[in-house]
Formats: sequence, C-alpha cells, structure tokens
Amino acid sequence: MNLFETIEKRRSVRKYLNEPVPRPVMEKAIEAALLAPNSSNLQPWEFYWVTQPEKKKQLVTACLDQATASTAAELVVFVARTDTWRRNRQLILENLGQRGTVPKQQLDYYQKIVPLFYTPGWFSSLGLLKSMIFSVVGLFRPVPRGPFSKSGLRATLSKTVALACENFMLAIAGFYPMDSSLSCCVSTILESQPRSTNSSWRKARTALISTILEPQPQPTNPEKISFR
Repeated sequence: MNLFETIEKRRSVRKYLNEPVPRPVMEKAIEAALLAPNSSNLQPWEFYWVTQPEKKKQLVTACLDQATASTAAELVVFVARTDTWRRNRQLILENLGQRGTVPKQQLDYYQKIVPLFYTPGWFSSLGLLKSMIFSVVGLFRPVPRGPFSKSGLRATLSKTVALACENFMLAIAGFYPMDSSLSCCVSTILESQPRSTNSSWRKARTALISTILEPQPQPTNPEKISFR
C-alpha cells in the first residue's frame, strides 16, 4: 500500500477488535512519530507507551472511560513539553560544534532567535512586550507573530505534537489497512511547574495522567536527539 492509499484508508475507529499489536509494529510506528516535522528540530515531545495493565486502566479512566481507549490493544501518550527546548537547543548546538565550521546565521538562530520566541518570562510579561513590539514592526514589514506567551507556546507545541500523532497513526494504518487494532493516542501537556487553569477537570485529568506515566531519563548527549 502506498502513502496515498494509507491516508485514504485511515479511519477514526471508536471500538477495536481484541487482537494484539506486534511489538515490532509499535516500535516502527513510534519511530515514524519521531520523524515528524517540528520547528527548529527542537522535538518538544515525549512518547509514553503504557503497557502495565494497572496503569492502562488508570489511563482509560483519564480518557473518560471511552470505548476508544478501553478496547484498544495498546495505549500511547503523546506529551507536548514546554520545558525541554533549552536542553534540546543545547544538544543541537553541541552537535553543530562537532561539525567544524558552522555558518554564523545558523548559530545566531539557536543562540538568539530561539530563546527570543520560546522565553515568555514571568507571567508571560516578556510575551506581552514582544507581542506589542512585533505588532508595531509588523505594520511595516513581515515579522513572526509568535509564539510569545506561555499559552501561545503551549498551542504551538501541541500542534507540533499533533504531527507526531499523525505520523504514528499513518504508520499503524500502513500495517493495518482497516485499522482493526489502531492504538489509542492521548495527548496532554506536562510541564516542570504546575500551571493553574480555568478547568478543574483538565487539572485533574493532567494530574492523573502524570501519575500514570513513569519518569523517563533525560538525554545527556546529542545522540539522544535524532538530528536530521
């Protein structure tokens, strides 16, 4: 099946057959998710393949006990991280340093431009200032329109992780043309510091998913980031 056929045959399934998904298929699909396009190769995501039965039950609860989750053979949580860009940016800079001569424009981008847009400041104070400045400058020439605030960064990174989810689903669909055992994808946002929200349900759901996920070791060298 070619790519277009895979896209055409993929379906949104709400109840799945009781069939296992082979481990090699899952690993290949997660690998496909890692290859999703993302801004500046900062890869602001973490993927958790939940396999322990007890944690899967908790995750089903976090998914409001929908049949989509309760009947899925596998559960994968796609997490948008707003607090890992500094680490990944540093790994990229270290990798560039190992390549010898690097164009100044490329170094300036990661050393100056990335922090400019990804640092909202306390209570998004810098975000408000940057938004005002770029709005004025934008009256005279094309300029980036964000993200500036913490909420803007969340929205941007969530959309980025959605591309990883799409790659994952298409990869699964390539193995299972009729989506008989397509895994349930659940996305949320985890941050280094808890944030208040207007929705108590959202806070409870995020907290529940946070307790389900096992801590993952942080990469300590550039090889842990897939440079493309």
